[in-house]
Amino acid sequence: MAMETTGCLVVGGGPAGMMLGLLLARAGVQVTVLEKHADFFRDFRGDTVHASTIRLIDELGLGEEFRGLPQSRMSSVAFPVPGGPPVTVGNFDSLPPPYNYIAMMPQWDFLNFLADAAAQEPSFSLRMGHTATGLVRDDGRVAGIRYRTAKGFDGDIRADLVIATDGRHSVLRRAAGLVSKEYPVPFDAWWFRLPRHPSEVGAVAGIVPAFGRGEALIALTRTDYYQMGYLAPKGMDARIRAEGIGRFRGRVAALRPDLADRVDAITSVDDLHWLDVRLDRLRQWHIDGLLCIGDAAHAMSPAGGVGINLAIQDAVAAADCLAPALLRGQVPRSGLARVQRRRQLPTAVVQAVQRVMHRVVFGPIMTGTRAGAPAVLLFAARHVPALGRVLPRFVAFGPRPEHAPAFARRAPQAP
Repeated sequence: MAMETTGCLVVGGGPAGMMLGLLLARAGVQVTVLEKHADFFRDFRGDTVHASTIRLIDELGLGEEFRGLPQSRMSSVAFPVPGGPPVTVGNFDSLPPPYNYIAMMPQWDFLNFLADAAAQEPSFSLRMGHTATGLVRDDGRVAGIRYRTAKGFDGDIRADLVIATDGRHSVLRRAAGLVSKEYPVPFDAWWFRLPRHPSEVGAVAGIVPAFGRGEALIALTRTDYYQMGYLAPKGMDARIRAEGIGRFRGRVAALRPDLADRVDAITSVDDLHWLDVRLDRLRQWHIDGLLCIGDAAHAMSPAGGVGINLAIQDAVAAADCLAPALLRGQVPRSGLARVQRRRQLPTAVVQAVQRVMHRVVFGPIMTGTRAGAPAVLLFAARHVPALGRVLPRFVAFGPRPEHAPAFARRAPQAP
């Protein structure tokens, strides 16, 4: 069994892990990122890049390259109203430019972009096809991880600090015995694709969900297809698959009659990618030698699409708090606790908003007691101007948005 050493070992090559690796490498920290897949090319992952992240990218001097990536700009969020035009509940155009939109792009493009930027730093290393299988401990302290490669090779990597960014099903979080508080979630999601006709190609103006009784549907626009998300009550996966693809096509066509002409593109239930939606938060994000951030510390609901943004903000805070200690080769527990203190309140605020959305918006839809947005929300969107100012900023930036640490900044690119 091979054994290697590094300064900081980041496990999980998602948005939080790749951003953290880039930031620490710019501080001069020897950092290694492990990603279990052989590449980043996987469908049906969160694809929103929020305004706070776009601002961060500008502060890192990478704005010009980022804006050159294929992307669409989401400018608003609206709810459909039977017999009338959609009601806009969040208009990002109201925010000060150039951070008055949310960028929609395939996550693999965003991750490759971060990986390319990090690869320019001599202290950065990315290991694809490496799966963390457990923790290495010395005298009760986490001193590294065990891994297995795609070819079945086993090894150890020792590190001054291990940071888990390996998602809501984190192997390291479980190995550390960290306990989470779970919150109820009324729905799961099934992701799939539908084709776009050439005449439909154009910029994304926003997202307008479709609601039924006991179900909902959202569509994210891609270059030549729609990424669709079907929402139904928890525990429905076995039933949906047992009913067969014909019944599922009917569900989609009923919710979006304008897309009924292409539901045959869903060829079988194997085309449906089930997401077991969870909402939880670790009571303690760390033990000696190990820190969890992002979904590994707090699994987020897709409600509001803010999970990626929150995870990236965690990564910025972790880099800012821990880079000096990592350069010295000694990271005390107090430094890990400082990261949790800095990010715990923003996380709790966002999760509280998501819990309200679950209870007020999604819960009644999933139980069939309502087939659309609550009347009070539609009334507020139409008649309370403050909501139109507060909601877009909350979604685009979140509570306590982070800025790039001074050590990671480069000459800014013009927006």
